Amino acid sequence: MEQEQPGRPEQSLATCYRHPDRETGISCTRCERSICPECMITASVGFHCPSCVSGGSGTGHAPSANQPRTVAGSVLVGDTRLVTKILLGVNLAVFVAVLVYGDRLVNELMLFGRAATEAWGPLEGVAEGEVYRLVSSMFLHQEFLHIAMNMLGLWFLGPPLEAALGRARFITLYLLSGLAGGALTFLIASPVQPSLGASGAIFGLFGATAVVMRRLRHDMRPIAVLLAINLIFTFTWENIAWEAHIGGLVAGALLTFAIVHAPRERRALVQWGAAAGLLLVIAAVCVVRTVQLVG
Repeated sequence: MEQEQPGRPEQSLATCYRHPDRETGISCTRCERSICPECMITASVGFHCPSCVSGGSGTGHAPSANQPRTVAGSVLVGDTRLVTKILLGVNLAVFVAVLVYGDRLVNELMLFGRAATEAWGPLEGVAEGEVYRLVSSMFLHQEFLHIAMNMLGLWFLGPPLEAALGRARFITLYLLSGLAGGALTFLIASPVQPSLGASGAIFGLFGATAVVMRRLRHDMRPIAVLLAINLIFTFTWENIAWEAHIGGLVAGALLTFAIVHAPRERRALVQWGAAAGLLLVIAAVCVVRTVQLVG
């Protein structure tokens, strides 16, 4: 047994940088600051301190700790309703504009294949090069009940999906679902049939919610019942573009499946590759239908 040598000072442990009264032998593998058991956060290698995990270490080091991530691989953010609120605001702003400017604005923004909006007027529509209608019609509503139902669906489905997928993936899902619904309407419906509303995008959120809940092994019954009710309305109510609903639903489910089941080592490649592939399919559908209508 080693004897303590006279005059040799007793070595003391370092203290936690957040709790100076607590001695510890553990340090952050990122910034090397001492941390107590309460402060240490398990990482892929060793432990990290709360400052490095939050990205605000203040030591001059760039954060590289594994931050908490969602099922889609996105970093957790504070406000999981930001994009949802922006989409709500855009839809409401366009609705107010329709109340002010009336049919003139509706004719400029609604979706249809090829028709004249005025007697003896020129042919207009997506087939005539007005591709912007695929986007503008997604934010266009004429009736209070129509926008109320769509915005209620957006507010109910949007925040959980935005939290699970992340902001960039969520807005991509929303827009591509709406575009897919518009593209299927353009392909199947009569070229003179007008279509408007966010329903295609909302049904994309329905499909995405079902996929995410399945991935997380949650109870599927609530979303299944809600989706079934909306599908019944789709095929029984008059003046509903069922093509937009089905197109958005299928696109949203397929894209979300690719997002939440992408392998971790190639996650970004698979997720954004799937989004790009869906966009190419939408573009191809529009080209084929344009050739059919214009020749």
